[in-house]
Amino acid sequence: MEILYILILSSQLIFTFIAGMYFFQNLKIVNNKENYSNDFKEKQKNLDKLRSISLTPPLSEKTRPRNLNDIKGQSNGIRALRSAICSSSPQHILIYGPAGIGKTTASRLILEEAKNIYSSPFKNFSKFVEIDATTLRFDERSIADPLIGSVHDPIYQGAGAYGNAGIPQPKAGAVTKAHGGILFIDEIGELNSVQMNKLLKVLEDRKVFFSSSYYSEDNKKIPSYIHDIFKNGMPADFRLIGATTRKPEDIPPALRSRCTEIFFNPLETSDIENIARDAFKNTDMAFENNTDKLIGEYATNGRDAVHMVESAVSLAELEHRKTVYKSDIEWIAKTSHIPKIMNRKLKPFNDIGVVNGLAVGNNGAGFVLNIEVSATPSKGKVGKLTTTGITEKEDCNTSYGKISRKSNILCSIENVLTYFENSTNIDLKKYDIHINYSGGTFVDGPSSGIAIYVALYSAIYNIPVPHDTILTGELSIKGNVLPVGGVYEKLSAGFKAGAKKSFIPYDNYDTTLNEVPIEIIPTKHIDEVISGIFEKSEPNIYKKEVI
Repeated sequence: MEILYILILSSQLIFTFIAGMYFFQNLKIVNNKENYSNDFKEKQKNLDKLRSISLTPPLSEKTRPRNLNDIKGQSNGIRALRSAICSSSPQHILIYGPAGIGKTTASRLILEEAKNIYSSPFKNFSKFVEIDATTLRFDERSIADPLIGSVHDPIYQGAGAYGNAGIPQPKAGAVTKAHGGILFIDEIGELNSVQMNKLLKVLEDRKVFFSSSYYSEDNKKIPSYIHDIFKNGMPADFRLIGATTRKPEDIPPALRSRCTEIFFNPLETSDIENIARDAFKNTDMAFENNTDKLIGEYATNGRDAVHMVESAVSLAELEHRKTVYKSDIEWIAKTSHIPKIMNRKLKPFNDIGVVNGLAVGNNGAGFVLNIEVSATPSKGKVGKLTTTGITEKEDCNTSYGKISRKSNILCSIENVLTYFENSTNIDLKKYDIHINYSGGTFVDGPSSGIAIYVALYSAIYNIPVPHDTILTGELSIKGNVLPVGGVYEKLSAGFKAGAKKSFIPYDNYDTTLNEVPIEIIPTKHIDEVISGIFEKSEPNIYKKEVI
């Protein structure tokens, strides 16, 4: 009986303990829920408080283009973009151009336009997913990849219930989020080579395939949709728009071959002025006459123009003024170390040994090159050649590694000297020749070949070169004028500088160049250039001791 009594008592104690633990746990859960609830409420309260705080929207947001007509200076680029995106078979695109000229905004607005076209595959569900390659980071172990996507394996922190069950979880990247729409990658030329290769694979397959050592087709615990993703891939059918400030040759050929290439032009001064005027209209300030024109002398893109307006308005407000003056802009440029844009104008007179060459800057804009050549009889046995203002050596990245070589412009000068001696029978070794590219900008490239030849011809024969003539073209050692790049941009810059006549390579001529209101003379040989420039001039060789 005692044993039975002990067993009954023990059972009652165990039952009481279990019941007590049960109620204790329930009470603990209730208390935790209350604590969690109070914590959640406090966090929500803090979040609502943060959302209730807002600053005035920046002027750049107020002036952001709302339609394609608001984008200044890019009519040709927008037309090309529209034809590539708004068709029944939209294409992948690469947009080249400097920063702050409307590449992103134009792309976003073009998609909205395409959604309203019946034949377009883009519909209301189509998203515009924007990422920046300069801030895009990924883990080489494929733990995380915001562009392509990745697999969150069970061993990783935060795997949750899936991790406890040993289930790998595919995570969508930007390429899948853009499925059915546009993936816009700003500064696409900055993508890591691994990311670039993965992106090219996605463009080919239009889907993303994942792999994981934790995945097994026979694992019944894995949900069917995850089996589907591992077997058939995750959808990634989108159109890519990559924007870059780099040159085409800096972009991988494999990407360029898959894309239509579109060029957005650097903004004209008139475009900058229009943007500044629009920005002023979005403020409560009046502005002194020609303030917009002054901004056009400093700003190189729309973003800079708006920032200058914003700074000037802030300055006026601090000084309790309702008007922005030109002196405000000058003060902003001074304190921000913004240099005034030097728009080179052609000389108003003809000169000996001085020609107007042409070049294209890193921002894609053309500009006039002032090239000077001096040729004087040498006092020594052998004359010397001096070149200034040029790049004499350049480093190049090739498939064989990094190499150094003589610059294109120095090679071009040697071509000029070779053909000049062969065609004129003049021994240039009897002269001290100085070739100078003035203006303080070091240049490179073969496109000033014919300009150097004309300047040398003028210096040797003492004939002035017409001041209103511009030239561009590579010169071969046989005297042939070879094609060069950026002719439209160069002619535009020459016209703005005051040129009336231009000589360009014959192979560069097409009807689009006629948009520039300047006389264009396509040439195949340097003799055509010489006769076209000096046809009414007679050599004044009496001033030279040696010919």
